Amino acid sequence: MPSRLARTLSILAASATMLALSACAAGAPASDAPASDYVTEGSFTVATGEPAYFPWVLDDAPETGQGFEAAVAYAVAEELGFAAEDVVWVRSTFDQAIAPGPKDFDINLQQFSVTPERAQAVDFSSPYYATTQAVITVPGSPAEGASSIAELKGLLIGAQTGTTSFQAVESAIAPDKGAQAFNTNDDAKLALQNGVVDAIVVDLPTAFYLTGVELEGGSIIGQLPEAAGTGDEFGLVLAKGSPLTAKVTAAVDALRENGTLDALADEWLAAGASAPVLK
Repeated sequence: MPSRLARTLSILAASATMLALSACAAGAPASDAPASDYVTEGSFTVATGEPAYFPWVLDDAPETGQGFEAAVAYAVAEELGFAAEDVVWVRSTFDQAIAPGPKDFDINLQQFSVTPERAQAVDFSSPYYATTQAVITVPGSPAEGASSIAELKGLLIGAQTGTTSFQAVESAIAPDKGAQAFNTNDDAKLALQNGVVDAIVVDLPTAFYLTGVELEGGSIIGQLPEAAGTGDEFGLVLAKGSPLTAKVTAAVDALRENGTLDALADEWLAAGASAPVLK
């Protein structure tokens, strides 16, 4: 007959086996559990620039929901079933957001034009806003009083590099001395104020803001024609292959169809304002 010690060891071994089987039956280890579609479970993580500018974000405080893109982000979050307090804001540069690789955000919005080149590295939602590009200047500049593209060709025209605005300078104006590149709109604005360039190109809402608030005596020379391929459609940026892309696009589409996007544009972007189209 087995000894008492042998019987005890046998019972312990059987108990350990039963515990192991029970653990397997309870489910797979946590590391094998399906991950949330969102960066953080239970939260909607939204990125924007640092700083973020009016009229897109008011006072560089997107968490207030003030400013067009801040308001759009909260509207999309609500459409996806998130409460305002579940929205988490992070910051990124423009280039970081559209670079290949993993993201620390669910969506990023800082006036990203939807382009085939960028769509190779990231996903885009359907457009939440469409705009044109505009040429602006300041008093005393050689560009003051210009009323046609031909009058701009001999001048120094700048824009933020890597943007549709910069492409518009090259394609629609094609200045004799080439497009003058700047890292940010702020740098381009400062160059305009200091006479380094004669005019700069920005999207139309930014043009209204800069000439109305930041550039004393600033004026909009005019919009560049859409026929020249200078129109902009802004989309929300997501990681390439994101499982959220279809959901976010459906949310944007719903907000467009129910009039929310138009209402927010009217509130924040002077959507009813216009400027002459340059020929």
